[in-house]
Amino acid sequence: MVFTAFSLSACFGEENGDLKAWMKESAEGLRGKVEPLPEAKPYVSFEYKAFDLSDPFRAAKMELAKKGSGGGLAPNTNRAKEILENYDLEKLRMVGTITQGKTMNGLIHAPDGNIYRVKVGSYMGQNFGMVTAITEIEVQLKEIVEDSGGDWVERTTNLSLDEAEQKK
Repeated sequence: MVFTAFSLSACFGEENGDLKAWMKESAEGLRGKVEPLPEAKPYVSFEYKAFDLSDPFRAAKMELAKKGSGGGLAPNTNRAKEILENYDLEKLRMVGTITQGKTMNGLIHAPDGNIYRVKVGSYMGQNFGMVTAITEIEVQLKEIVEDSGGDWVERTTNLSLDEAEQKK
């Protein structure tokens, strides 16, 4: 009888009481904290005045440069292009030099797989680059590029001998 009373008392007890007690004990002292939202900045409108700016895609800039009416520096677009002007300067590699008499020529490897000979006055690269000097380790160029204002400016650059070719 005692056994039956004990068994019946277990059936009427709280279900999962030990789990609920542990949850209550673990939750004491825990409080969540939510960061406040950042302050919203007021909207500042911007008025776009495109008509006051020069059009970077206007063909008239190139026409002015061709006619020479600007009075400044401009590339010669009337001359026949040389083969090395079809490639970006970054894709061309100097692989050596060759001297004929007192004239030194640079040997340039192009992406088409051919090696071309350049001399002072030759053109190469897509920025109207003219060869100004050739040494055993580099070809110096003067390029004419258009700046952000639409004016033509000169810059100097060089094409150095490949490190692999220098070791040979």
